[in-house]
Amino acid sequence: MSGDKLTGFSPLMRIADKVIVVTGGANGIGAALCRRFSAEGAKAVVVADIDGDAAARIATEIGGLAVQTDVARAADVERLVDNVHSRYGAIDLFCSNAGIAVDGGEETPDSEWQRCWDVNVMAHVLAARVVLPGMIARGQGYLLQTVSAAGLITHIHSATYAVTKHASLAFAEWLAIAYGDRGVRVSVLCPLGVRTEMLRRAASGGRTFLLDSALEPEQVADVVVKGLADERFLILPHPEVAEYFRRKAADHDRWLRGMRKLRAQNR
Repeated sequence: MSGDKLTGFSPLMRIADKVIVVTGGANGIGAALCRRFSAEGAKAVVVADIDGDAAARIATEIGGLAVQTDVARAADVERLVDNVHSRYGAIDLFCSNAGIAVDGGEETPDSEWQRCWDVNVMAHVLAARVVLPGMIARGQGYLLQTVSAAGLITHIHSATYAVTKHASLAFAEWLAIAYGDRGVRVSVLCPLGVRTEMLRRAASGGRTFLLDSALEPEQVADVVVKGLADERFLILPHPEVAEYFRRKAADHDRWLRGMRKLRAQNR
């Protein structure tokens, strides 16, 4: 493995020759990231997904390693990291990309609230617990966490998604503050609509307002590579999200009125 210090993908840190793990790597954004990292010359791309067969197909396609993983189970995450460490020695970039969305508000069953919390938040915590010690010991490492624009703004149809994505953003911010001076870099990926199965399900239910600006997963992967090279904390495939976030901060009440109107138009 390269001995480069992780002070940025360019010029000292490159995707080339790095060991990268992508959870939720079998489909959508995760699969696009795996393909792009492989094309960039990564030493190893580990495709971790609860769907082991789908993970194996992507891994076979790119010459990577598939590890069936339920990111909400601590034992699975520990097994994943131990497997990668035993094969490759270290993890340079860990992408906590797996996520789920469930429509509904406060009436959403407790079991669904818990499932969303476990996948969208605790999976990031579990991964950090097992990968950070090695990164801190080496004085280098990178965590990429797929948060969604919902973490910065909201989700007008899913309370569980809005709440858990806000929480995952807060955790990423905390990690960047706690470990940024110890060589660990953190980025969050916050797209709006992306043409994945999640968006297709929403559109089939009549909620099509994100389709016009939706990106292909491959476009998101392109932005990720550039964002990591710049060590940007916020990686925004849809640049307009930054303006939405600024408007929210500048006048929260006006923003809430706008969100109510958007929700009324897209029930």
